[in-house]
Amino acid sequence: MAMTETLTLADNGAAILEQIGALGSDQPTTRVDTHAATILLNGDRAWKFKRPVSFSYLDFSTPDRRRAALDAEYRLNSRTAPQLYHGVHAIRRDIDGTLSLDGPGETVDWVLEMTRFTDDALLVRKAEAGALDDPMLRRLATKVAELHRSAEVCDDEDGAARLRAVVDGNAVSMSRFPDILDPRLAAELTDRLRHLIDTHADLLNGRARAGRVRHGHGDLHLGNIAVLDDVPVPFDCLEFDAELATTDVLYDLAFLLMDLWARGLRHEANVVANTYFDLSPDDEHDYGLLPLAMSVRATVRAHVSAAQGDASRARDFLSLALRLIEPVAPRLVAIGGGSGTGKSTLAGAVGGDVGAAPGARILRSDVLRKRLAGVPAETRLPRSGYTRDMSRRVYDDLKRLAALHLTARMSVIADAVFGRPADRTAIAEVAAREDCRFTGIWLELHETERIARIEARGPDASDADAGVARRQTRSLQAPDDDDWFTVDAGGDALSPVRRHLIR
Repeated sequence: MAMTETLTLADNGAAILEQIGALGSDQPTTRVDTHAATILLNGDRAWKFKRPVSFSYLDFSTPDRRRAALDAEYRLNSRTAPQLYHGVHAIRRDIDGTLSLDGPGETVDWVLEMTRFTDDALLVRKAEAGALDDPMLRRLATKVAELHRSAEVCDDEDGAARLRAVVDGNAVSMSRFPDILDPRLAAELTDRLRHLIDTHADLLNGRARAGRVRHGHGDLHLGNIAVLDDVPVPFDCLEFDAELATTDVLYDLAFLLMDLWARGLRHEANVVANTYFDLSPDDEHDYGLLPLAMSVRATVRAHVSAAQGDASRARDFLSLALRLIEPVAPRLVAIGGGSGTGKSTLAGAVGGDVGAAPGARILRSDVLRKRLAGVPAETRLPRSGYTRDMSRRVYDDLKRLAALHLTARMSVIADAVFGRPADRTAIAEVAAREDCRFTGIWLELHETERIARIEARGPDASDADAGVARRQTRSLQAPDDDDWFTVDAGGDALSPVRRHLIR
């Protein structure tokens, strides 16, 4: 076929790649168009062209601009998905008109080569099928924490102004759709978000000064995460504008949390949030920013859905954005009992049901102990990690962090043995000082079954073994005060706990 300058258009991508021989002729080619790209799916490969378009927020109008965008896409996505991104290729035309991939001649356009995966590998499909399990969610949170840990740090120290600019831009975008997004509600939302940013300005600016504003993913929702070999892999990050993708890491995380929360997956959002915070002590003090960040993300989705003509979805996101910043009275729940009674399992099961989005911050003494020792959570500590002094430091840190999160109006679940009456009294006093409701839950289970559970554990933050369980049998006593209630952990412990929590 005769090739002209229309080769620069992604619309001709299939014909170009077919002539080059990059497409398997014995396999069908599927074309997927977005507003700014065309992706051709053929065999085990995906080929992505940038469309020659220009909008207020991106410009792919020339081959050089398209190359720059594809180079950025390859480089940035290689941080999290190197197995998916193979490289950017030049489509060249020789003097005789022959087309090639990276061959001789003038460059006509550029294409990104990627590995193709099935649609059911997307995390959004697994969410729709109810197939998100806790180990997968913890692996996902770990991936996000690793990305943020290594991401480029922004030297702009005005974190509040950066988030305020997003809110101001959202207000302008919402105003373009008054028939879909109620102007009164949009204005109320914008006013409340601006007020929250002003309230937290010192905190947001302090985070920026501490290096917590970084070049993250930028578009971290369930549709941009694939599960490959049982590992969640974020891909397709926001590549066309480094400034847009450079945000507070909690705002980057908030897109994922909001997407889960919007689908009614509160437990799943809580697992991701708590795993991330367990892995990122630099963010521990700022859990209370998540409702604000999630609301701003929901606002973005509201006006984007309106622009796409999906009025129902747009209104749902606007409503969600308002609900996410509704005040919720914080509460403190303490879960105690011997090793192997299932304290952490129970805390994780109810975390998403307690408090404001994304649910309660679960403070686990085993994780705090490893953090104080300066080692990863699953690293086994020597006996020196379990001295009386070290245990006192752990409980002091547990109380300190519980008070901090309650002050920020976020609920807390404290997961520890609480084997001494003094420890139980001390954690209840934290709630009293913060004028918050307190509930104590004591789990009882026969020693034999506790030991069996401990020995069946996989890698875990707890270092307890059978010897620890036997010593606890001799030393621990169930609380007898009204603030604590005892639950048989050998049966259905979740139902009675939920009944107590909703009273």
